[in-house]
Amino acid sequence: MTDLSGLSGLAAELSRAVRGEVGFDVTSRALVTMDASNYRRVPAGVVAPRDTADVAAVLEVCRARGVPVVARGGGTSIAGQATGTGVVLDFTRHMNGLLELDPGTRTAVVQPGLVLDRLQEAAAPHGLRFGPDPSTHSRCTLGGMIGNNSCGSHSVAWGTTADSVRELSVITARGQRLRLGRDWAGAPEGLRELVAGDLARLRTGFPELPRRISGYALDALLPENGADVARSFCGSEGTLGILTEAVVRLVRAPRARALAVLGYGDESAAAEAAAGLLPFGPLTVEGMAADLVPSPAGLPRGDAWLFVETGGGTAAEARARAEAIVRAADVVDSLVVTDPAAQRALWRVREDASGTATRMPDGTEAWPGWEDCAVPPARLGAYLRDFRVLMSSHGLRGTPYGHFGDGCIHVRVDFDLLTEAGVGRFRRFSGELADLVVAHGGSLSGEHGDGQARAELLPRMYGEETVRLFERAKGVWDPDDLLNPGMLVRPDPLDANLRFSVLPRRPVDVAFGYPADGGDFRAAVRRCVGVAKCRTTTASGPAVMCPSFRATGEEQHSTRGRARLLHEMLAGELVTDGWRSTEVRDALDLCLSCKGCRSDCPVGVDMATYKAEFLHHHYRGRRRPAAHYSMGRLPVWLRWAARTGTARLLNRLASLRLPARIGKRLAGIAPERDIPRLAPRTFSRWWRRRERRSTGDPVVLWPDTFTEHLSPAVGQAAVRVLEAAGLRVVLPPSRPAGGVCCGLTYVSTGQLDWARTVLRRTLDLMEPVLRRGTPVVVLEPSCAAALRADLPELLPDDPRAARLSSAVLTFAETLRRHAPDWTPPAVGRPVAGQTHCHQHAVLGDGADRALRESAGLTGELSGGCCGLAGDFGFERGHFEVSRACAEEQLLPSVRAAAEGTVILADGYSCRTQLEQLAGVRGRHLAEVLADALDARDAGTEAAE
Repeated sequence: MTDLSGLSGLAAELSRAVRGEVGFDVTSRALVTMDASNYRRVPAGVVAPRDTADVAAVLEVCRARGVPVVARGGGTSIAGQATGTGVVLDFTRHMNGLLELDPGTRTAVVQPGLVLDRLQEAAAPHGLRFGPDPSTHSRCTLGGMIGNNSCGSHSVAWGTTADSVRELSVITARGQRLRLGRDWAGAPEGLRELVAGDLARLRTGFPELPRRISGYALDALLPENGADVARSFCGSEGTLGILTEAVVRLVRAPRARALAVLGYGDESAAAEAAAGLLPFGPLTVEGMAADLVPSPAGLPRGDAWLFVETGGGTAAEARARAEAIVRAADVVDSLVVTDPAAQRALWRVREDASGTATRMPDGTEAWPGWEDCAVPPARLGAYLRDFRVLMSSHGLRGTPYGHFGDGCIHVRVDFDLLTEAGVGRFRRFSGELADLVVAHGGSLSGEHGDGQARAELLPRMYGEETVRLFERAKGVWDPDDLLNPGMLVRPDPLDANLRFSVLPRRPVDVAFGYPADGGDFRAAVRRCVGVAKCRTTTASGPAVMCPSFRATGEEQHSTRGRARLLHEMLAGELVTDGWRSTEVRDALDLCLSCKGCRSDCPVGVDMATYKAEFLHHHYRGRRRPAAHYSMGRLPVWLRWAARTGTARLLNRLASLRLPARIGKRLAGIAPERDIPRLAPRTFSRWWRRRERRSTGDPVVLWPDTFTEHLSPAVGQAAVRVLEAAGLRVVLPPSRPAGGVCCGLTYVSTGQLDWARTVLRRTLDLMEPVLRRGTPVVVLEPSCAAALRADLPELLPDDPRAARLSSAVLTFAETLRRHAPDWTPPAVGRPVAGQTHCHQHAVLGDGADRALRESAGLTGELSGGCCGLAGDFGFERGHFEVSRACAEEQLLPSVRAAAEGTVILADGYSCRTQLEQLAGVRGRHLAEVLADALDARDAGTEAAE
């Protein structure tokens, strides 16, 4: 057992020995206690080496002290092999480069921390790609892929990672630097003799199937297999040596692709059909069932599907191959797609299954542990039927999906890992399933490795003698058992170190209702299973999550990192001061509350809500940051300015350097920011003085704080359009003390007691509206999202909250539902700008897209987050991150816009960010349509 009592001495020695960062603080350790598995280990510390010399220095220090070393890439391992109790090496920080790419030899030289998508992007201009592509391709690293011998959806065409490795540079635990390759290149002393002494076992003891990942690949060292030491090293899970560089093979990417989606009656029928499609030479044969598809829209009829991709020199050739497969397949229905965007949308359905599968259709939690067994493809249908019977006999449920063409099945099972009885059943089921896999000639792991989840059961697959041979091989490479001990050989029990065992046994008191998690904050935090989609370094399409990680590159600023810290806060072992934790507070500080994770995270982590919950408890009874009093209570101050008629005076003071500087300092506002101007006349005041002209169906126009006090022109424009569409606009009831409010600013700063008070007052005012069932139009997306999502979760016991939530409509939704026959004016101009992050995450933008199209507004809005995000970008210390978020997609799209392009930004924050960082005026869609109506009417009058 490693003595970790001298952590400070170890940290100091490592800091002297390496140039990279050494993190033995609570946050650094908490972030890597878990990977994407069921397991948790608390490390001594984390080192981010800058180069090979740093890796050697870490090994030297740790060897002298007897401290284990664990290599970690993206941390998406599902079997527990990226966790450990010693020093964790984080290669993603510095050793993440593409050192060389040679199109002529179709090879690349990579460092272990390089994310797969970065290699693919560099290879694509040469018509090349790396063959294996796990669903985590946007964040998994080449080092992790080599450690696990990863495969991905294209393995039927291009094999596993081991098939794509040419040479590997590694350092052994005793500091020996080796260059591994064929013909015994780089073999440590004793390895050749070990193989020579057991040739018969190596020739007969390893199943022949495309996805045999379990155990060590010692059969790659046979003379007839080229004595390939590099290939043998693949899949060793960091237990034999530390990878520092790799030479990998690239494959020629087809110029065109087609995707045939084949519908079947059930998963067994799809599995039976998969092997029969292999002679057609497909690039993929992926399978999944309807249980994993939130909405089957866009898929052909059926309850299970095969995703079969074909390639060709032309689109017609690729399509012809796909259509040949469709004709040969006995299907319920089929679809052939050649449009790349449509293909990507369908592939996202398949890739998100790794997260979707963590919840059963009824919301019950499901867990890995038997995530990726593999059997010969021809036996897959029979195996799946037996697997279903076995699950049923244990009272368990799960939905298989995965690489049907290779016989590799992924499944999350609704194990009860929270109670002793449930853990016992998990153990019994695991043993029986291992026997079932072996009976079908399969491998316990077909992609993700053995780790702790399966290594204990390897004797059932290989027999005791072969497992002892694995132990001897480990001894040749790592005689001191320094590298990732407890994995593959001499493993920890599969039911030890479970990450759930440290959580409190009773629910914690919380303010939000967490309806999707049974009101249990522990279950909400457990949602994060480490899929790490939040760690993508570029936002694709309309995606938002996670802007702060993309701005900083720091794990603690990812959704996963924050969830890990909240988990450790509940555990109380590393983070010991609960809701008062400064580590959790600091990690949440750069969360923009964009809500992107609510929709983009495959498991629906809602970090904006968790942040509000944490801030509520953290500052309860304590002094808050100045920004919480100034911007968090913005509605109070703006109503005061309106009542006292001091808007013009405040604008004047804000324009003067000294008063503005003092005001920003007192209010906790970033000095780089300009203070927005207040409207001299509020929207409500304009409303009271205008002439009423409409007599149609009533809609209630919500006077949100931003429309009311800062941009009343948006409200005026909305009234103009809604009335032109034949609707009668009314405002909500109000009182002298104040009107309705969504509570957004209080929620985002964690002032949840205030928020509930404000929302209850709002519900009292809105009660007559709710009784009549009048639709409520909210122009500001963030306010609409607060009413739609935060309101019912903060007041779950008040039925009026749910009624108001369901009554809320966006501007575009109102026109689509309540004026479906109205034709908007023809604007006929291109658009640029950004879909509001809350609209993307909570509200959806389908109605907006349709309205823009019918008005002749062409082009797409960018994704991501503007970076201002309400009070976030104004708060002192946030300006640089705020600007970096804007520079990711919003500002480049606006700068690239052609002359005459309409810059759309429905959110006040987005418009403010555009104005302050780019000097561009963004406009609400209502303003654009109102101007077009005025122009049309003016033209009509002139013609008359």
